[in-house]
Amino acid sequence: MSGSAADCQYWERLLAKHCRLYALRNNERISVSAASKLLANMLGEYRGMGLSVGSMICGWDKKGPGLYYVDDNGTRLSGPMFSTGSGNTYAYGVLDSGYRPDLTVEEAYALARRAIAYATHRDSYSGGVVNMYHMKEDGWIRVGRTDVSDLLHAYTEAKQ
Repeated sequence: MSGSAADCQYWERLLAKHCRLYALRNNERISVSAASKLLANMLGEYRGMGLSVGSMICGWDKKGPGLYYVDDNGTRLSGPMFSTGSGNTYAYGVLDSGYRPDLTVEEAYALARRAIAYATHRDSYSGGVVNMYHMKEDGWIRVGRTDVSDLLHAYTEAKQ
């Protein structure tokens, strides 16, 4: 998520609550598509009221993997990759030049690290650590946590 910390925390908790209620009432987890639609509808009701939220909703359900972008205007998009936050234009520059649908898992990890590293290097409002997670059919795993300065140093050395 990106945006105001308070807004992001609030809407994340509210969405989690609604997803848990759905699971309790229906004896199954909500689909990724439905969760993203729920968040988009909730945020859309507050369009123009100064919220600051950019979110990626990802998961694995009966239809397979799902990735959605949802923002504070209620915009909801489905796609193979997204970037949110003030550094997203820098990240998209790396992602657009390196993304292929047939990337291996290790290539995808490397591309994601590079995109985040360059976004945080160029954008003064972005953080300095890459926290990477991988969503799989049976849940998520933490891939790692890397300091951006270490990555940038390695990329600079590799160019020389």
